[in-house]
Amino acid sequence: MKKKILAIQGSSLAKVNTETDTTLLLALEAQLRGFEIYYFEPQSMSYQDGKVYAACKVIKLYSNQKQFYKIKRKVNFDLSLAKYLLIRNDPPFNQQYFNTTFLLEQIVHKVKIINDPHAVRNVQEKLYSLKFKRYMPNTLISEDLHEIKKFIKKNKKVVIKPINGFSGNEVKLLKNFNSKLIKTYIKKYHQIILQKFLPKISLGDRRVFIINGKVVGSITRIPKKGSILSNMSKGAIARQIKLTKTELKVSKLLAKDLKKSNIYFAGIDFVDGQLIGDINVTSPTGLMAYYNLTNINLAKYFWNNV
Repeated sequence: MKKKILAIQGSSLAKVNTETDTTLLLALEAQLRGFEIYYFEPQSMSYQDGKVYAACKVIKLYSNQKQFYKIKRKVNFDLSLAKYLLIRNDPPFNQQYFNTTFLLEQIVHKVKIINDPHAVRNVQEKLYSLKFKRYMPNTLISEDLHEIKKFIKKNKKVVIKPINGFSGNEVKLLKNFNSKLIKTYIKKYHQIILQKFLPKISLGDRRVFIINGKVVGSITRIPKKGSILSNMSKGAIARQIKLTKTELKVSKLLAKDLKKSNIYFAGIDFVDGQLIGDINVTSPTGLMAYYNLTNINLAKYFWNNV
């Protein structure tokens, strides 16, 4: 019988947090369904004569163990021979990430890739939500100091973040115009995002999970004391709180739109009922936290609906 292979484009296995990692949850469920796991990092990919190869580690995964994987063998693998391929390496969405989407696009007619590489390239995580600006707090995207100064003066307190930021990195609260800081951001990132500060972030944000065009669950992530960052990598704590009618309505609108854009799995974020602009499609996280809170394993839903 032909082997069922799941290829995973991921970040270093040495950096995996087994208590929170969504990729591990998805891979363990696939393994239970008879898939062999071929794991590779983006820098190991090559294209030649119409084929895309990767230096893969063929791994056996274990749940609830400190040593959560064993390398069975290493192979230079033609990725088109996989049944499914998951793009799961962490942001930033830099030039390397961008380039890999073009390489993987060469084999989409042979292997089901999640999320679709063309869609990953086009659904910019911080800018895609501008289609739904009526549900967002007051937002400015600019590198014009004059416009930025006006925006801060008008909104009093604002959150500043880079367009290609991730995991809450370089997200800061500004209470006044800080020319030196803003010039540093512009020099490093060019255009930056500023949003009116929503004080109810202290009560947590909502991470909503979208799979195959459906709202399938959510968690609330409460920042640690004194922080405005709801990322669990920054010390936030997950809780289960029901979505409001508005959050559910907007989530369903986005879910439908993301499916049309060929995004299978996404995470979207709200603060105080407002969409804050983060549409996570490169490597959505939070399924393990949801599982721990509800005992519902959304990895099963993920694979049932592929």
